[in-house]
Amino acid sequence: MIAMLLLASCASVALGADSAEAARQRAEQVMRKSFATATAEQWNTRLAQDQTQALCSRYHDAPPQEAASEIAAQAHRSMRYPRDGNLIGNWREGEKLASMTTGGHLSTIQPEPDDHRHGGNCYACHALAAEEVAAGDLGPSLTHYGKLRGTSPEAAKFVYEKIYNAQASFPCSRMPRFGHNGWLTPEQIADTVAFLLDPESPVNK
Repeated sequence: MIAMLLLASCASVALGADSAEAARQRAEQVMRKSFATATAEQWNTRLAQDQTQALCSRYHDAPPQEAASEIAAQAHRSMRYPRDGNLIGNWREGEKLASMTTGGHLSTIQPEPDDHRHGGNCYACHALAAEEVAAGDLGPSLTHYGKLRGTSPEAAKFVYEKIYNAQASFPCSRMPRFGHNGWLTPEQIADTVAFLLDPESPVNK
């Protein structure tokens, strides 16, 4: 009797796993079919998960240590830095990028123009300069970040890598991978670092 119950339990678990995988495959088919008429290549690339996205989906954004370590290692390997090696750029340019909401408005008819400038849209998720009242709270407040963390090379490197690819420090982070995905250049990311760290930036006033 016990053996039969164990067998039934194992069969149920196996069936559940099969059902979950079948459901995942059906959902993927439906999603791909809904974009079948899209002509923009930018749409097609978004339908294919890379290894980091696949691992985070598999573990529902709570990967076990081995998977988390692999995600972080991949993120570190993806890092690219400004050519001049300076991780703290121009805070005024960083301020512009943080406020810009342009870019990423994909069309199913035609791709985004190559010269269309991308913005960071940082205020969608974070409070930064205190005078900006239209700030989101999906992410932590970054007001006075430089005052609290300083401007050491270590602080600059941490912030730069967090913006470039947040998976390096927080596997399955929901923060966009601005540098990894080519959304912002290394130099633009350095400007954004300056916006957060520079004592003259409104973030720290």
